[in-house]
Amino acid sequence: MDQRISFVTLAVRDLDASRRFYVDGLGWTPALDVPGEVLMLPVGAHVVLSLWVDAAFEAEVGPIVRGDGVAPITLAHNVATREEVDEVLATARAAGADPVHAAVERDWGGYTGYFGDPDGYRWEVAFNPGPIGQVVLP
Repeated sequence: MDQRISFVTLAVRDLDASRRFYVDGLGWTPALDVPGEVLMLPVGAHVVLSLWVDAAFEAEVGPIVRGDGVAPITLAHNVATREEVDEVLATARAAGADPVHAAVERDWGGYTGYFGDPDGYRWEVAFNPGPIGQVVLP
């Protein structure tokens, strides 16, 4: 098996809210948009973020665990500078992201902050000056 990820699929409660956030708010361009079903967004070379209505997700994958707290996953958007971290967090805030955690200097040498999308999935916005951080930049 090749070492790669092709799709990241997230179950969402309200696809219209997700569309408003990602497409209208963040300015991303869909590769596929099927109202009431799925929204697919290219997010990198050969990687697609798929936002799938939760009922259809459950029908194919199985029951979704629900409850309080944060989903045990983060998605990361790495940028080339500390200033870009703050700019992306401001864009997410303007798009309606809630919560938005301001960026801070991390012990490992980076600068990161977080925002939540309409379903509460957490996005890390990161400047990582180390070698692995350079691997993920376009």
